[in-house]
Amino acid sequence: MGAPPGSHPDDALRPDQLAARYGLSVSGARPSLSEYVRQLWDRRHFIMAFSQAKLTAQYSQAKLGQLWQVATPLLNAAVYWVIFGVILGAKEGIPGGQHNYVPFLIIGVFIFTFTQQSVMSGVRAISGNLGLVRALHFPRAALPISFALQQLQQLLYSMIVMVVVLIAFGQYPSWRWLLALPALLLQCMFNMGLAMVLARMGSKTPDLAQLLPFVLRTLMYASGVMFPLRYMLTNDEKAGFPVWVADVMESNPIAVYMDLMRYAFIHDYSYANIAPHIWALALGWAVLFFGAGFVYFWKAEERYGRG
Repeated sequence: MGAPPGSHPDDALRPDQLAARYGLSVSGARPSLSEYVRQLWDRRHFIMAFSQAKLTAQYSQAKLGQLWQVATPLLNAAVYWVIFGVILGAKEGIPGGQHNYVPFLIIGVFIFTFTQQSVMSGVRAISGNLGLVRALHFPRAALPISFALQQLQQLLYSMIVMVVVLIAFGQYPSWRWLLALPALLLQCMFNMGLAMVLARMGSKTPDLAQLLPFVLRTLMYASGVMFPLRYMLTNDEKAGFPVWVADVMESNPIAVYMDLMRYAFIHDYSYANIAPHIWALALGWAVLFFGAGFVYFWKAEERYGRG
């Protein structure tokens, strides 16, 4: 016969006391922030391998394969050139003159696409990989981070063609081209933070992925991808906005990273053509979004893949 109820010492313990006595822990419990960072670092090889595999598989079903990494932004730039450069006359106000419009446009499209694709892949990082999330135990932040790194790799491949276009239009290499490296690093940090924020939001609200294209399209026009933002706001007779409006809009993170890349690659750009204190803005946006996004994502670590 079994022992009568209450005769075993464990019967008087609460569940948390019983777990502590036998060294048990909650399955999938959120680790401390420092432990979470350590776990991510331990899986850095997985993050890089996963991003590379996703990049390779992205166009595996297309006949042109990886060439679409370059062809897609170039085709977008060609369409914008026809609509904005030829039909709407957006070449006015380009630093150095209208002959710099193609380099201006190419850089804008490539840099905006980097953030755009990081955001779109980030919002589906959890909801689109539920099988992986539920089957394996790993820090879930590895997914949005790896997707942002995937887009960075894609941008670096595309920049080979971008450099060829720049040289063809008279923008030859100089020491300023080195400024592209810290600018890309800061933009990548910003993209990772934004991807983590949207990954958490998208894990509970998959419909967010349907709304984001409209938000990103608005941001594209508000950041001056296809036209010089300050000139269109302050010099156009129909617009006539005060200077402070241009200052505010040029300070949004997308515009900041685009202007830094344009300053690096286009010789006629000067600090007079970009937002004041632009490097401080670039650093601030990167640190703010990466830090806040990382903590925001970590807070819901134990809830991903459940329900």
